Amino acid sequence: MALSAPDSPETARDLLDFDELTAVERWQIKFVRRTFASAPVDRVIRVLQRRISANWIDLSTRNLLSVHGVDRLPVFGRETSTILVSNHRSFFDLFVVSSVIVKRGLEQRLMFPVRSQFFYDSPLGLAVNGAMSFFAMYPPLFRDRDKTALNRASVDELVRLLRAGGALVGLHPEGTRNKSNDPYTLLPARPGVGRIIRATRGRAVVIPVFINGLGNGLVGQVAGNYLKTGGPVTVVFGHPVEFDGALEGPEADQRISERALDAVRALGEEERIIRGQLPLSPPRV
Repeated sequence: MALSAPDSPETARDLLDFDELTAVERWQIKFVRRTFASAPVDRVIRVLQRRISANWIDLSTRNLLSVHGVDRLPVFGRETSTILVSNHRSFFDLFVVSSVIVKRGLEQRLMFPVRSQFFYDSPLGLAVNGAMSFFAMYPPLFRDRDKTALNRASVDELVRLLRAGGALVGLHPEGTRNKSNDPYTLLPARPGVGRIIRATRGRAVVIPVFINGLGNGLVGQVAGNYLKTGGPVTVVFGHPVEFDGALEGPEADQRISERALDAVRALGEEERIIRGQLPLSPPRV
């Protein structure tokens, strides 16, 4: 899904101001937002994301997981913000990637923009969001073309939280899930991620990562891990992306997105070599 972001804080609109939201959507957005606004609740959510979410993801992938490039990661300050830019082949890409760095001491609040369908238009969606990730799936994005303004407001919310500090946001420069048979041929970069990076005004470190090997069935993926019958899952982190000279001028958003995706693509070539050297059953990391 394409994203757009404000050019300045003055253009931001509050998502809850829109009449197009249903009563259920409005209540659930308000509920999750309050977990950010209350400092005690926010602290509890961060602890739960670290102690429970990251651990169950680790237990569900550790027998298949191989992680590389951790030494390239910066020190993650609790009150700074980070943007993870990743390729996108599985619904679970960012959950696994974030769990790796959370297990290595990250204390930032996790956020992954998610489609509103089910997760925000159904009470069950809120329950799943809370149980799986302690409300990391936020803010919602809307597929209907007549709700473009709501998407802009959702991304305004995302930028606001990044600027405030203490957030880790996972984004996909490709804009949508790549369903091709070749994991190394990425979709073209969309300008939305570039708009978000530019709107943060350098207040967020951008970390590229390439992940390969995850499926889209949760039960099958977890079973393959415990039975050790699944294929290897590899994660390769890169150095923070520099955007000097790309943040200003015409087409800046597209250039930023392309630079971020180029960094991910380079990690894909690195992962291709690593994968060719892995045993059929990757060692536990």
